Amino acid sequence: MTNDIYGPFPAGSGRFPDKDWLDALTEGQRARYEELGTNLEVVERRIADACAAAGRARDEVRLIVVTKTYPAEDTALLAGLGVTDVAENRDQDAAPKAEQCRNLPLDWHFVGQLQTNKVRSVVRYADHVHSVDRPRLVESLGAAVRKAGRADLGCLVQIALDKEHGEGEHRAGVAPADVAALADAIADTPGLRLDGVMTVAPLAGPLAGDPAAAFDRLAEIATAVRTDHPAATMVSAGMSGDLEQAIAAGATHVRVGTAVLGVRSPLG
Repeated sequence: MTNDIYGPFPAGSGRFPDKDWLDALTEGQRARYEELGTNLEVVERRIADACAAAGRARDEVRLIVVTKTYPAEDTALLAGLGVTDVAENRDQDAAPKAEQCRNLPLDWHFVGQLQTNKVRSVVRYADHVHSVDRPRLVESLGAAVRKAGRADLGCLVQIALDKEHGEGEHRAGVAPADVAALADAIADTPGLRLDGVMTVAPLAGPLAGDPAAAFDRLAEIATAVRTDHPAATMVSAGMSGDLEQAIAAGATHVRVGTAVLGVRSPLG
C-alpha cells in the first residue's frame, strides 16, 4: 500500500480507515494524527457535557471542524479520525483542498464571506454555504448550481445580530429584520435548499461579549424561520470559545477550529 492518505479508505472499513491505512502513515503523520485525536476527544467531551447540561441528546449537535489555513493532509487525518464535516472560509484555499480530498467521506461547508465571482468554484465542492446574506448572492448561487447540474445546495442565512442595534453596517450578515425575506428568496430559488440560519457572536452592540444572550436571540430568529420553513432546522453557532453557550441555546452545528487544530498561523 502506498502512503496515500487521501482515500478512498481501504475497502471494508466503512467511514473509517483500517489498520493498513494507519500503518502506512509516516512518523510525522502519525504524530499529528495522535495530536488531532487527543484534541478531538477534548472537544467531543465539551460537546457531550454541554448537551447533558442542556438536557439534549449528544446526537442533536454536529461538529464541523474548521480547517482553514491548515493543509489538506490535516483534513485527511481528521477524516481518518471519524470527522465527517469540515469547513473553509476562502475559496482559493478550499477548492484545491477539496479536490485533493475528493475521495474522502466528507461534507464540505463554506463559512466565509462569499463574493459572487467565486460562486461557480464554490458550488463545485460545497455541500452547504453558511454565509448567504444578500439577494444577489442567492441569485448567483442558484444560477451556478443549475448550470453545474448538481444536487441542491444547502444554504443558511447568515445573521449579523449587531445590525439589529445599528452596529456593524459593513459586517457580513443580514440584519434580523431582513432574515424572513432572504429565507423566502433561498427557498424559492431552484437549485437551493434553505437549511437554516448561522451567526457569529457579535463584536458590537448590546450583545457583544455576551454569547449566551446572542445565541438566545439567534434561537428566537431560527424559530421564526421554521414557522414558514419547517425543514430549515440547522442552527449554526458556536466556535472554540463559546460552543457551550451555543449548545445551551439550541445550536445544531458548532464550528470548531482552534480547539481541534491548534493556533493558526497568519494567512499568506
